[in-house]
Amino acid sequence: MKNKQKNELAVCGFAAVKKLEKNHPEKITRLYFTEEVAPKFGGLCKKLAKAHGIYNQKPAADLEKLSGTVHHQGVVAMIEAPQIEPLDSDITDGWIERGEDAVLLDRIGNAANFGAIVRSAAFFGIKNIVIPLDEAQTSITTSSYRVAEGGMEYVNIYSVQSSVRLLQALSQKVLRIGTALEAKKPVSYLRELRKNNPKKPFLIVLGNEEHGISDAIRKNCDELVIIPWAGMKEGETGNVDSLNVAQAASIIFYERS
Repeated sequence: MKNKQKNELAVCGFAAVKKLEKNHPEKITRLYFTEEVAPKFGGLCKKLAKAHGIYNQKPAADLEKLSGTVHHQGVVAMIEAPQIEPLDSDITDGWIERGEDAVLLDRIGNAANFGAIVRSAAFFGIKNIVIPLDEAQTSITTSSYRVAEGGMEYVNIYSVQSSVRLLQALSQKVLRIGTALEAKKPVSYLRELRKNNPKKPFLIVLGNEEHGISDAIRKNCDELVIIPWAGMKEGETGNVDSLNVAQAASIIFYERS
């Protein structure tokens, strides 16, 4: 939940706040917690006191108002609203030089899905996530921060005006990989791609929850893969059309590692 007057974002959830404390305690301007979790944030309170920050014990109902959710887990940290850095060629050149993979989200609309993707990316060592400047694309919110379970502290999130232009600019420089129900190659094919292209980073494109990746994005991918279901045969469909995008992301990230 954002406080527009103070340009703040509420970070809630025990794991999310603990990772924030570990990696960037300087970002926290105010800290609120219930009596039950107070002993677990004594060290952070000392840091805030030294930096002249604010910390207070509050009832759970107050934390719900601050965070906009009942899932605050007894702690809310207020930080300055994150500013997402625009992606440029210097940044992508750095990825290529270092051999770093990246993820491009094509209009992921659900904040919980976004947070879960961030969590999986952090777990599998993917540092770079790109989101389009599109109303259909969610961004960094209280919900996504909480669901990421601290993963936000381990990834860099960038924005682009046009996902298609980004894919075109990175042609031949990275392997542009999308997912599609009509794809012929299973996701396990990513291991073969990695073996045959050990120095070329992957740019993995994850599509909208309802519609998948767009036609324009699909046409600018080097490879399309599918997560096969048990007993899958060509031309058949499973019990459901596809996995949730966050679940699919975890499988794809694993297979590409």
